[in-house]
Amino acid sequence: MIKYNPKVWFSHIFHAYSRHVMRTLTPAVVFMALFSIGLCYLLLDVLSIHENDFKPTTDMHSLLGVVLGLFLVFRTNSAYDRWWEGRKLWGSYVNNTRNLAHKLNAFLPVGDLENRQWFSTMIANLVASTRDHLRNEAGYSDLTVPDDQFLGRMRKATHIPNRISSLIYERLNELYKNGVLTGEHLFLVDKEMKEFSDIIGACERIKNTPIPYSYTMYLKQFIFIYIITLPFAFVTKVGYVTVPMVALITFVLLSVELIAEEIEDPFGKDINDLPTDELTEKIGEHVQEILIQG
Repeated sequence: MIKYNPKVWFSHIFHAYSRHVMRTLTPAVVFMALFSIGLCYLLLDVLSIHENDFKPTTDMHSLLGVVLGLFLVFRTNSAYDRWWEGRKLWGSYVNNTRNLAHKLNAFLPVGDLENRQWFSTMIANLVASTRDHLRNEAGYSDLTVPDDQFLGRMRKATHIPNRISSLIYERLNELYKNGVLTGEHLFLVDKEMKEFSDIIGACERIKNTPIPYSYTMYLKQFIFIYIITLPFAFVTKVGYVTVPMVALITFVLLSVELIAEEIEDPFGKDINDLPTDELTEKIGEHVQEILIQG
């Protein structure tokens, strides 16, 4: 995610933003500029058609602009809502990992470094596996191995975060049977464990439920129809000034749509996606500090 100062205007005006957006946006703007130039040359220079011969109107584009504006508002709001909900979920992830670490730090004996290190590693693994799972990069090769049985259990898993969560539950139950933890302790840590599953499920809902296809399809069709017919509304009125006007309107409309496409899936690696790498690293550091260094 980009870190920036919202009070600095000059650098924002001349910032090129992401390469992906510009790669998609630039060809469309160039095409519309060339299309407008060709239309102006054909109507004004070749056919010598002027405003008295062809009297276009902007009324149609004004009416379409109202509908298009409503669609763009919905598109932007829905995309940002998905982004913000994802950020709140990962904020809850940070809080719940800290709470679980604090409780385990209080419940486990001070000298029990084996279990403290195991839980510290597995909580960090749970968060890292969730991040990779949401990026469709789920695997166990980059996870920290806490014991000899870990890799064998991971090889059988199709949903790595679920398997790690189950391993944590099993370890807690084992400590309960051995008398290290009491039933009250299990009851207290169950809240955070349940929250982990809820957070992962909510993130999967955002990831796997895109904006309804009809909205995306019709919005793209409306934008295309709007900008492809726009030069006809201005060509005999303003001449070749039509070219920069159409290019600017194309840039504005497509920019809104492309930004919405980028932020509606907030768990990827785009520059405007959530800083899940940083959050994962911080969670690992905080849990380590609470359980081992505390």
